[in-house]
Amino acid sequence: MIDKKLLQLIKESFKLNWKGVHGLSHWARVRVNGLLLARQNGANQRVVELFAFLHDVKREAEFNDPDHGERAARFIEKLPNEVLDINDQEKLLLIYACEFHSTGMVEGDLTVRTCWDADRLDLGRGGQRPNTKKLCTDIAKQAEFLEKSYQRAIYQHISQATTAIVQQWKPNN
Repeated sequence: MIDKKLLQLIKESFKLNWKGVHGLSHWARVRVNGLLLARQNGANQRVVELFAFLHDVKREAEFNDPDHGERAARFIEKLPNEVLDINDQEKLLLIYACEFHSTGMVEGDLTVRTCWDADRLDLGRGGQRPNTKKLCTDIAKQAEFLEKSYQRAIYQHISQATTAIVQQWKPNN
């Protein structure tokens, strides 16, 4: 679970609307997608969870911001491992996952690929169905998993797991 101090740091670093397309509800769904995948494929759940909340933290525009992943990676590099509650290897995976999440890559470490799929599975929030050729894990490509993720995205559904986050810390804007 992401603690309140880290959430506050993320909020202070995020320049866009907290309730926007790339804000808290998107991160919550990416978290759900990622943890569902990780529980089935064995990816590192802590890295997946951190990715959900950090991959867009340095966005400067909602729709056209090709360098946001690199900025997020540089932001994470500066954070002490203790703030993230991870070790050096996990931090390297997180940095890599964030830096390259919007490049369309599909190859790499299982945890990194799980992060990328978690984000891509939330494209439905804009009405776009994920392309299976751009997904990285077999589980994410399964028709039932894809459909559930799409439904979650289009209906802005936040599962029980992410409702706890929203209830424990409600932003002002």
